[in-house]
Amino acid sequence: MKKIRIGLLGFGTVGSGTAKILMENREVIASRLGAHLELKWVADLDLETDRGVSVDEKILTTDANMVINDPEVDIVVELIGGYEPAKSFILQAIEKGKHVVTANKALLAAHGDEIFSAALRKGVEVGFEASVGGGIPLIRSIKEGLVANRIQGLFGILNGTANYILTKMTDEGSPFSEVLKEAQALGYAEADPTFDVEGIDSAHKLTILLSVAYGVPIDNSAVYTEGISRITPLDIEFVKEFGYRIKLLAISKDDGEAIEARVHPTLIPQESLLASVNEAYNALYVKGDAVGNVMLYGFGAGMMPTGSAVISDLVDVGRNVLHGAIGRVPCMGYQPSYVKRRRVRSIEELDVKYYFRFSAEDRPGVLSRISGILGKHQISIESVHQKGRDLAGEVPIVMITHEATEAAVRDALSEIDQLGVVKDKTMLIRIEDQR
Repeated sequence: MKKIRIGLLGFGTVGSGTAKILMENREVIASRLGAHLELKWVADLDLETDRGVSVDEKILTTDANMVINDPEVDIVVELIGGYEPAKSFILQAIEKGKHVVTANKALLAAHGDEIFSAALRKGVEVGFEASVGGGIPLIRSIKEGLVANRIQGLFGILNGTANYILTKMTDEGSPFSEVLKEAQALGYAEADPTFDVEGIDSAHKLTILLSVAYGVPIDNSAVYTEGISRITPLDIEFVKEFGYRIKLLAISKDDGEAIEARVHPTLIPQESLLASVNEAYNALYVKGDAVGNVMLYGFGAGMMPTGSAVISDLVDVGRNVLHGAIGRVPCMGYQPSYVKRRRVRSIEELDVKYYFRFSAEDRPGVLSRISGILGKHQISIESVHQKGRDLAGEVPIVMITHEATEAAVRDALSEIDQLGVVKDKTMLIRIEDQR
């Protein structure tokens, strides 16, 4: 049986998972591919740490160039992460005529167009299934399974750390800081959790999904991004009373004229499918004009799930190599001549329902003053809850609005927050009210 030789750059969590699957499932992979995927090299600066995976010491190296320059290596797998030296290694491998598989969402979100263009010029493949959703086949589902559809909307829980934190806050009533420490202790959150909890990781993934869903050039700066660090147990309890749960959602919609691209905490109905996605699980809810609604669900990270996605790309590239079908499916799912820029709506153009929580003095007329300012800006109120005063003598006033534009909301809240009777910055959470 033929061999397709693999050079692995990065032997951390995902790299060791990939190696483990390649060795343990060698025969089942070969029976599906029609060739053996042979691990020719494993490169990492740290070759001493025990990964729990036994590989032949002869294939271990600290020199990435040895892997990239080996003429026998057919596919280079980049699992280093970050921007450099990962980008340079990928471009060098492409220049050498080698196919590339990567799980590096941050790199693709920033430099994907450059990498895909280089691959097109050299006639090689770039697989990146593992960059979004770990072991969930999100990229391939959109590029191939839903190829007949105009994608009308994407709604994704794309970061397991943020979802774990919000789940614990919802189920246990614990504050954000306490649950974050627990997530770090369990290994769900990094020592510096900024990318996860401030929505940056989800924005990187949404950027990649936009490119394959709509055939637009990659532009991470177009995605409005907001995190979950301001969410409090008080907000979670209030939204329960309104019939919602809070999720960090990556959202895109296409109305034919422009695209929405945003990541932020979002209220969704408790009975919706996405509301039931808890702990460190990820999910993507897709709306297609022909297929209707589809949801993909599973582990969005981890050694074995992400390794599984890497192997799926290796097999896909391997099939194309064996049958001389390089470029059969374009990198972004669209033929290069059809990849064009689309207008992305600014967040100020958003027109949705909102949740507001005001912290106000307990005195007559406060509610009417707040309502008056909202009315002046054409923001109508759907429902109001008001609780008793807290220890500081302040009263939380919570409102759900009818649909309003973000620009009007920002103007109104800026005016309200300057009132002497309002004691803290208003909490705003957007609502996707699709029951």
